[in-house]
Amino acid sequence: MTTILVTGGTGTLGRLVTERLRADGHEVRVLSRHAQPYAVDLREGGPALDTALAGVETVVHCASSTRGGDEAAADHLIAAARRAGVRHLVYISIVGVDRVPFGYYRSKLAVERRIEESGLGWTVLRATQFHDLLVTLFQGLAKPPVVLVPAGVPDQPVEVAEVADRLAELAVGAPAGRVPDMAGPEVRSFDSLARAYLRATGRRRAVANVPLFGKTYRAFRAGGHLAPDEAVGKGTFEDHLARRFGQG
Repeated sequence: MTTILVTGGTGTLGRLVTERLRADGHEVRVLSRHAQPYAVDLREGGPALDTALAGVETVVHCASSTRGGDEAAADHLIAAARRAGVRHLVYISIVGVDRVPFGYYRSKLAVERRIEESGLGWTVLRATQFHDLLVTLFQGLAKPPVVLVPAGVPDQPVEVAEVADRLAELAVGAPAGRVPDMAGPEVRSFDSLARAYLRATGRRRAVANVPLFGKTYRAFRAGGHLAPDEAVGKGTFEDHLARRFGQG
């Protein structure tokens, strides 16, 4: 079986990818800042990264941070992967990174380009936002008595477990370049998603749509982060909420 390294292997997505691959009999190494024996901060690199990659055939790169550093992390990972003779680098990106001028998206697009130009065999999958991210967002927005959401912004969330299944499938295949995007089954208004969250958690809050300004907001309103033609996900936001909170 293949030896596979999963960066960010303790995170929301990476943990599930690791479970899928191990269940199929692959040797999987989990790399994160604190996971022994492969505790590595990719933003810094170093000899421990070379140790983690020794004998690895495939890397699934799930590690990412909205606080910055993704490009430096990719540079270190790619250089070490070349030294180790890695044959396949699989990267999870986000739908719309080339259409929405959001700082984090620009960083993800820059990483995509680094991987494409790395000289390694590569596969890039773009997915829409995970249901888990929306729940985290609404948990914060629902603290005041009125939930403020961006007016006119749609979303198309996808179940993280389904993305993990797809990444695990890609990891054991041949390098495929940019594969079709993966999006959730429904394009929904942001306020409808917020109301679904409030119902599921039993919170009584008013929801108000607030118009925002700027290029990023216009791009989100225009649906630059959506992939309606790639609505391959099965689980809805209500399905996720029911599993998580025990009611829909």
